[in-house]
Amino acid sequence: MAADGGRRPVVLGVDATAPESAAVVWAAEEAALRRLPLRLVHAVEPMEVNLRGFDESHRHRRLRERGDEALAKALALVHDRQPDVDAATVLADDVPAPALCEESQHAELVVLGSRRMSRVDELLSSYSVAVPLAAQSDCPVVVVREAGHSGTDRPVVVAGFDASPESLAALDVAADLAARRGAKLRVVQVWSPPLLRSGDQERHVAELDRVLAGALAARATDHPAQTLSHETVPGHPVEELAKASEQALAVVVGRRGHGGFTGMRLGSVPHGLLHHAHCPVVVVPPPEGAG
Repeated sequence: MAADGGRRPVVLGVDATAPESAAVVWAAEEAALRRLPLRLVHAVEPMEVNLRGFDESHRHRRLRERGDEALAKALALVHDRQPDVDAATVLADDVPAPALCEESQHAELVVLGSRRMSRVDELLSSYSVAVPLAAQSDCPVVVVREAGHSGTDRPVVVAGFDASPESLAALDVAADLAARRGAKLRVVQVWSPPLLRSGDQERHVAELDRVLAGALAARATDHPAQTLSHETVPGHPVEELAKASEQALAVVVGRRGHGGFTGMRLGSVPHGLLHHAHCPVVVVPPPEGAG
């Protein structure tokens, strides 16, 4: 819900196993930079009706106590790092991913940490929140690995671009993020080399460059002093963006782009980056009306 005079908060999903993670620091910094309230949310799955007659109330009560402890630790870290941020905690009786998706309807940004898992572990784990949240959130989602960083030692924000409406929205989010963090903006457009003759390939790349330059020119007035670089490179988008993320404080991509299967909630590029990026990943939903 909107908070503090109608301002949409930054929402942080608090993990009971890592309540003092890099995600807490990132969320607190974003709330401070945006001058927005911070809403710390931990969800505990409701008790199921146990047909075998086992009493689940003790386990559920312990999970809620553990959630309260995690929220208190996360809140203490927020107050230590960003004492001026207006922060509040919420302990919800809900499945984590749906709870945060509901929070996203009224949030400016949702931030959560995520442990690195294989794709098999991801499918089998009930604690995998990042993928379903990134696929369904109504606002941008920032996924911060435990080994991630939120400092200023890497003052570059990378934006993935493919001329789709969602990559244009991601470009806007990346430019704003870079401006707030005092970082450079690096826009990377990746193309898969087609079976074209040399001259045709050069024209193809020139057209891609023209489209990218036009998108950047249309946004230049929003951040006129921003340091910007852009490049169009051959290769696989996940591999090239993951490589670029090694020198970035964040990599920003649209939820889906050109080339995805119709109906896919989360495209292969953001999904791949959630596994392979070396910095926080920002997944941006489609702009209103884009479908």
